[in-house]
Amino acid sequence: MPAKTKPSSSTRSRMSSGLQGSRARQAQIESEPKPPFAKQKQRAPGLESKLDPKPRYEAAKYKAAGKLEGKCALITGGDSGIGRAVAVLYAREGADVAISYLREEQSDAAETKRAVEGEGRRCVLIPGDLKKAKFCEQLVEKAVAELGKLDILVSNAAHQNRKKTLDELDDEELETTFQVNILAYIRLCRAALRHMKPGAAIIATSSETGIMGSKELPDYSATKGAINAFTKTLAQNVLEKGIRVNAVAPGPVWTPLNPSDAGMTPQKVAKFGSQAPIGRPAQPEEVAPAYVFLASDADSSYITGIILQVMGGEPTGG
Repeated sequence: MPAKTKPSSSTRSRMSSGLQGSRARQAQIESEPKPPFAKQKQRAPGLESKLDPKPRYEAAKYKAAGKLEGKCALITGGDSGIGRAVAVLYAREGADVAISYLREEQSDAAETKRAVEGEGRRCVLIPGDLKKAKFCEQLVEKAVAELGKLDILVSNAAHQNRKKTLDELDDEELETTFQVNILAYIRLCRAALRHMKPGAAIIATSSETGIMGSKELPDYSATKGAINAFTKTLAQNVLEKGIRVNAVAPGPVWTPLNPSDAGMTPQKVAKFGSQAPIGRPAQPEEVAPAYVFLASDADSSYITGIILQVMGGEPTGG
C-alpha cells in the first residue's frame, strides 16, 4: 500500500476555508458547538486557551457600522469569555478599550489585546484584583489616564462555585462572591461616574440565576439579583445626567468560568448548557452584540434600567 501523506498547506487551507464557508452558509443558531464537549477541569480562575472547544468570540457574521466610533470603554474580565467578545466587537465598532483581569490570566489577556489591535483599535491591559476596593478606584483612574476619557463601563468579571448545600458556603467564599460580583460593580460605577458625560453608558453582566435563582449557586444568584436591583436604581439616579445604565442576563455561556467552578465535575462540564431550551450554551460571540446595542446611543438612547435577557429560549419575565 502506498504511504499515507499529510495534506499540503494549500490543501489544508482550502479544507479550512470550506469548513468556514459551510458554517457561514448555516444559520448561526444551528452552527454553534453543541454538547457533549470534552470532559475537562481547570483550577480557578481558568484560561480560555485551555478550553475544548475554544469559545467563539470572533463573530465573523457581525458587520460593524461605526456605532462606537471615538468611544473609550473599560471592560472587567475582558481577558476571556463574554468580556473578550465584547472587547472585540467594541473595537470593531470603533472604540478603544481597557480590560481588567487577574494576573494569572495574563496569557488570555494578551490574546484579547491581539484581537482588539487586529480590529485597528487600542487595548490597554490593567491586571488586578476586584475584591480590593482600592483597585476598583485605581482601575477607573488608570483607564481614564491611558484612554483620555471613559464613555462605557462594562462590569463583567464574576466569581462562582457551585455547592450542594448551604452548609458548604463558608464566609470566605461568601465574601469573595459579593466582593467581586456586586461590590466591585458599585465601586466601579461610583468611580466611573466622576468622569462620564451625557451619552455615556454603564452595562453590567447579570445572569438568568439573578432572575430564577439556582439551587447550587446561592451566593452567586444573590449577587446577580443584587446587580439587577442596583442597575435599575442607578439608572433612575443618573438619568438626569444623560447616562444610561442597563444589564445583560445571559443563560449558560461557554467560558472558563465553567470548568474552573469547584463544584463542576468534568462530566458536568461536558454537558454544560444542554439543559437550556436551545440545547446548548451560548458562545460569547452570540452574547456580545447585546452589549453593543446597550452601549450605542444610536440604538438604545431611550433604554435605561433594563435587564436584557439573552437566555437561549428560557421563558421568563423579570
